[in-house]
Amino acid sequence: MNNRLRRAVLALVLTAVLTVGTILGSSGAGMAATNLAKQPVIDVYITLGNEAGALQFFPDNLQFEPGRRYNLHLSNSSGQKHYFTAKDFADGIWSQKVDAGNVEIKGAIHELELRANTEAEWVFVPLRSGTYSLRCTVPGHTEAGMVGTIEVVG
Repeated sequence: MNNRLRRAVLALVLTAVLTVGTILGSSGAGMAATNLAKQPVIDVYITLGNEAGALQFFPDNLQFEPGRRYNLHLSNSSGQKHYFTAKDFADGIWSQKVDAGNVEIKGAIHELELRANTEAEWVFVPLRSGTYSLRCTVPGHTEAGMVGTIEVVG
């Protein structure tokens, strides 16, 4: 099954679960636990680069659990743009939204570009376990060591 079809099937299943959970409300404890969009959010903070110009992610190892809802707070306090690129990870999550400036983005997200001195928030639920590579795809940044690991365990 190709990645687009797999992602479409996962989105359809997740939509069905969320719809049934909304219809049943809190009457079923098991169903309430599967209503991913209503879970409390777990805040995680990551900085891309720093004011001194370091080409690193801080921290460079992120760990998540499948089925938990996260708000990834991304900030770039450096004077240059950076990318948060983890396509394989992004293919295995449900993205609820990305907030950047005065814009809220919904749907499939594969890469975020943070321009100099900007912030963004990415709310998502990991659906599949695995270890994924993270990198900044600005030319020269990956080679300079702006890489990391994302683990979804459980």
